Amino acid sequence: MENKYVINWEKYASLARQAAAEGAVLLKNDDQALPLKKETISVFGRIQFHYYKSGTGSGGLVNAKYVVGITDALLEEENLSVNEELAEVYRSWIAEHPFDQGSGWAQEPWCQEEMPLEEKLVEEAAAKSDAAVIVIGRTAGEDRDASAEKGSYLLTDLEEDMLSKVCRAFERVIVVLNVGNIIDMKWVDKYRPSAVLYTWQGGQEGGHSVADVLTGRVNPCGKLADTIAHDISDYPSTENFGGDTFDLYTEDIYVGYRYFETFARDKVLYPFGFGLSYTGFGITCSPAEHRDGETIVRVKVTNTGALPGKEVVQVYVNPPQGKLGKPLRNLAAFAKTKCLVPGEEQELTLKFSDYDIASYDDSGVTGHKSCYVLEKGSYEVYAGTDVRSAEAAGSFEIPETEVISVCTEAAGPVRKFERMRVGKGGVLAWEEVPVRTHKMQERVQTETLPDITYTGDKGYTLGEVFDGELSLDEFLAQLSEEDLCCIVRGEGMCSPKVTPGTAAAFGGVTESLQRYGIPCGCCADGPSGIRMDCGTPAFSMPNGTCLACTFDTELSEALYEMEGAELRKNRIDTLLGPGINIHRNPLNGRNFEYFSEDPYLTGMMASAQLKGMARYGVTGTVKHFAANNQEYHRRLLDSVMSERALREIYLRGFEIAVKEGKAYSIMTTYGAINGLWTASNYDLLTTILRKEWNFDGMVMTDWWADLNDEGGPASTDNLAAMVRSQNDVYMVTQDSLTNKDNLMKSLKEGTLKRGALLRSAGNICRMLMKSPVMERSLGRMSEEEKNAGEVMAGEDKVDFDITYHKVDGKLVLDSTEIDTSKGKSVVYGILLDTFGSYTVRLKVKADGSELAQIPVSVFANGHLEGTITINGTNGEWIEIEKTIGPLFGPHNYIRLYFAQGGMKIQTVTVELQEEMSRGF
Repeated sequence: MENKYVINWEKYASLARQAAAEGAVLLKNDDQALPLKKETISVFGRIQFHYYKSGTGSGGLVNAKYVVGITDALLEEENLSVNEELAEVYRSWIAEHPFDQGSGWAQEPWCQEEMPLEEKLVEEAAAKSDAAVIVIGRTAGEDRDASAEKGSYLLTDLEEDMLSKVCRAFERVIVVLNVGNIIDMKWVDKYRPSAVLYTWQGGQEGGHSVADVLTGRVNPCGKLADTIAHDISDYPSTENFGGDTFDLYTEDIYVGYRYFETFARDKVLYPFGFGLSYTGFGITCSPAEHRDGETIVRVKVTNTGALPGKEVVQVYVNPPQGKLGKPLRNLAAFAKTKCLVPGEEQELTLKFSDYDIASYDDSGVTGHKSCYVLEKGSYEVYAGTDVRSAEAAGSFEIPETEVISVCTEAAGPVRKFERMRVGKGGVLAWEEVPVRTHKMQERVQTETLPDITYTGDKGYTLGEVFDGELSLDEFLAQLSEEDLCCIVRGEGMCSPKVTPGTAAAFGGVTESLQRYGIPCGCCADGPSGIRMDCGTPAFSMPNGTCLACTFDTELSEALYEMEGAELRKNRIDTLLGPGINIHRNPLNGRNFEYFSEDPYLTGMMASAQLKGMARYGVTGTVKHFAANNQEYHRRLLDSVMSERALREIYLRGFEIAVKEGKAYSIMTTYGAINGLWTASNYDLLTTILRKEWNFDGMVMTDWWADLNDEGGPASTDNLAAMVRSQNDVYMVTQDSLTNKDNLMKSLKEGTLKRGALLRSAGNICRMLMKSPVMERSLGRMSEEEKNAGEVMAGEDKVDFDITYHKVDGKLVLDSTEIDTSKGKSVVYGILLDTFGSYTVRLKVKADGSELAQIPVSVFANGHLEGTITINGTNGEWIEIEKTIGPLFGPHNYIRLYFAQGGMKIQTVTVELQEEMSRGF
């Protein structure tokens, strides 16, 4: 019988490769410059050898076994001849100009130094080649935004010089963009390359996917998930992006194409949904049918070209302006065909509900305040292959304004400002934003909480609730105030209570809680693969933007089913992803993790990933709830927006993930929305998420998040505000029992009720009972899962029991027995009382001569601290060292990786170098 926990890595790689290829967007292809045929090509740009598999930070630190570069993949192509003389020039130059890793957390430069090109070198390459491929790369990153400067959003002088010289010398030039986010594209008209292909960051199989598209093995079928405008200043959010303490969302609901198609069509270089193919397609629509709250559009797609390929159909709605004012285009549905051979047809049926196209009235101008409405008038439907080319596909009338959903005013602004709207004649106009008319604190104080009388220990376990022998309330009644305070504190990072190297443990984090049968759930960073800081390898996925550009939910679901199997194998209950914040502005450093400027596309792609992981009983923690649209000062930033923009744009993707994707784990953000930090925002977490959307899962904070009461300052200690608002778990603490916060004090003073803690404890327990850890804790896992960590079918063993060694100023480890042969590594668990920088000192020898070069790479918590290379020592012991850190948590991992054999190690010493302090 096949063991489902033995992952089919070939299938995994194939799906990832396909997804990355289908996410590639062809923006230009003059005179059929692509696909490449049997010919010789010259490849320019250093990133051909330094492929960006993902961005930096927690969303990119996946310890992949391999990463396929672009030139690596092109050299594998039998029908292509790569100019090796040029490639060797680059290799030699790169040896003298190594990749700049930066220093510290997420500090890798956004671009790397480019090799200067001499005219003669380019002309010689042109003389012996049929075409040129230029690779331009950009990373992206957590905790740091892009800038509208050279080397970030703009090209560098050397990149422009490369484009200029290569485009002059070659008749055919193909530009490949290995980037996390969209970049400035004015250079296309300036240098006029023959073809331009966005390939994003495609994970460890990214190089193969680029080769697949360039050679035509995969016909490009990706569509832009964002609008590309002429200039960064053309995006209406740019004016209010990058604030120190707050950003005004004056563009309101007019984000991305909703703005450009309504007010600034002439500012668009490439419209939302755009993407070329190597073949042609014909599209015919039957008139849209609207009845019983649903609209159906039937579209016939025919491959009219000479090559097989896929096409994406997008349906947009232009609603009547009414009293609210609305964008002229709103994505309502999309679908992708199968691969159609020339002449083949496929009929697609696309549907959307009245709720999908309803508008939220936050002012009462329609007579229905705090409601989603369809205003009376004609609703025009458009279908096509992008927002700009979509053609009329019928319309329907709403004779009188209809209330589609009655809501409660929630999370609106207190700061007065003006927002965009459509004025008379369709021109851009402005109006005052409605401000909040209620006190959120009053809602908190009048909230009905669980009324469960404390019984003390009755001997009940959570397993009895899981088996249906006991109610959850009966079980929770046993928990003391100390137990309830502990259960809402997660522990990590790298907690030894769960899979080594992962982000946190939650639930049964104390001995007392474990006696009640509450297991420790495990979460690991994502979303583009599993981050395990102890060095355990994991599969690196294409980034979120790339996957969104596939417009293929079935493919994403299949890919994340494999991710679910990998999570299950590593005993991880939830991946910290998908990330589904809106691409409000191209400069947001974390856009690479997120999907799109459109909330519907975002929600549907997130739902697909959740459904895929659910097939293995695990889930994703959807993040960051909500409006994490800027990395600069993200802990301090207040996103000031109307309730309408919040609901229609920034919450809609999360709503779809909850209702369609059945999400049951959500992470809040670092910053605030309208004055309240999201991790303690009652309206966001209870009024909307729980009461309106009927979410019954668990909510966690981001790591070391701030919290506040309405009108009060933010701090990491105010866990009482968190619990009152129904954010269930604080991530993370060093030790749940001893964490310094205001929970017990608030209980004693009566400002926090036991019922609020019971409510969060219930949410946490329900999460755990939906997770694989519950059955494992009861000893009910199958034999195949018991053996998941063993070596099976060539898979790596997963060591769930790494030993921690306490460093009391200095630690010396006997390392004479470790395997230092080529490709091997060793991991040491390190337990610290003192945070700061540490010296790792190795006593080593090598029998080789002084000409031998033997490297050892030193990693701390998954981050490469540096590589030390020794020569042969003729058998003499020597000492080498590397400074690592600073290290801020108690549980850490040091990994030594041996790229070459021949080194022997006697001892490894870890010694405090410089003490630092950090509050948690």
